[in-house]
This record gives sequence, C-alpha cells and structure tokens, in this order.
Amino acid sequence: MKAILITFDQAHYARIIETLDHMACRGYTAWPQVNGRGSHTGPPHLGTHAWPSLASAIITVVDDNKVEPLLKALRTLDNDRPLLGLRAFAWPVTDMI
Repeated sequence: MKAILITFDQAHYARIIETLDHMACRGYTAWPQVNGRGSHTGPPHLGTHAWPSLASAIITVVDDNKVEPLLKALRTLDNDRPLLGLRAFAWPVTDMI
C-alpha cells in the first residue's frame, strides 16, 4: 500500500474527487484550504491580497496496483491545465490500524 499526497490549485478539486471515485479510491482526507508555492513555476497560493488563490491537499492510501494508474490520471489532469498546478507524491505505508 502507498500513501498518495496530492496538492493542487482549488480549481482542480472536483476533478480530483471524480478521479478518485472513478478509480475506486474511496478513502481520503482533504484539506480544502492550504497555502503554498511551487518549487519551480507558478504563482504562490497564499490567500492574500497580492496572491489571492489558495491550494488544496488530499491524502489517500491505495493498493500498490492503483498507484501508477492514479498518478497517470493526475499527470494527465496537470498536463491539461499546467498553469493551475498539481503535484502528487507517493510513500510506502508500512503500518496502519
């Protein structure tokens, strides 16, 4: 199993939930409003007067066989709207209750 952390512009929210549903990734935790700045490109998402947009984040734990298809779908979503910003990170899950 792997934990997938997805950080993204709020405009992606509905599409990411649809992607998780479509891929039968039922469980997740969402943070609807987070601040951040991309490491290479894109504007900051700080919720301020100068940088009014915000980001969101979702973490989900999925079976190993769903990791690559999920990352591929998220990559496609990012490529379709590259100016919005979307990143996903995968970590092994060694234990859970």
